[in-house]
Amino acid sequence: MDVRASTSPFSPNIADTLGDVNIFTAAGDPVFFKDLWDQSQGIAVVALLRHFGCPCSWELASALKEAKPKFDAAGVKLVAIGVGTPNKARILADRLPFPMDCLYADPERKAYDILGLYYGFGRTFFTPAIAKVFSRFGALQKAVKNYTIKATPDDKSGVLQQGGMFVFKGKQLLYARKDEGAGDHAPLDDIFDVCCKVPVA
Repeated sequence: MDVRASTSPFSPNIADTLGDVNIFTAAGDPVFFKDLWDQSQGIAVVALLRHFGCPCSWELASALKEAKPKFDAAGVKLVAIGVGTPNKARILADRLPFPMDCLYADPERKAYDILGLYYGFGRTFFTPAIAKVFSRFGALQKAVKNYTIKATPDDKSGVLQQGGMFVFKGKQLLYARKDEGAGDHAPLDDIFDVCCKVPVA
């Protein structure tokens, strides 16, 4: 298990705090965070991507898409959220492709702010985490085959936002990991382990 994964910095009520955050489906419909999965007992993997125009986000989205059948078989809801407007989300969904029914847009980075995800120039370009990208060059190259920079947010401040990975059972936060920089994604094997250890209600 990744040593940087920890739920301790988060309030036990983090799901309630996030609940009234209004984001958008990739189709452009507003939706509250609390309506993304069953808040009583549902298990959800919530992947906060960087922005929709980031090649590393395309790489993570590609890995999540490949893992989705495994999540579905385990009864786990996959939620992928990116920085940008719904039209930018649709570019990623259409060109990668990625399933629109589990893709959401947070143009104002509200959920990112509440979760305290890292932000800034240094975190984006000058972090040791960026070296991980080069170790996965083949996967990145495959993911960006249909890439376009047009998916980048119009509000360019969004390109400095880092992502993170979270697992919830209902409102209980089971796993939390903030990405240290661009391309520093949580290991999906860790996410599967967490989901598989959750007792079924």
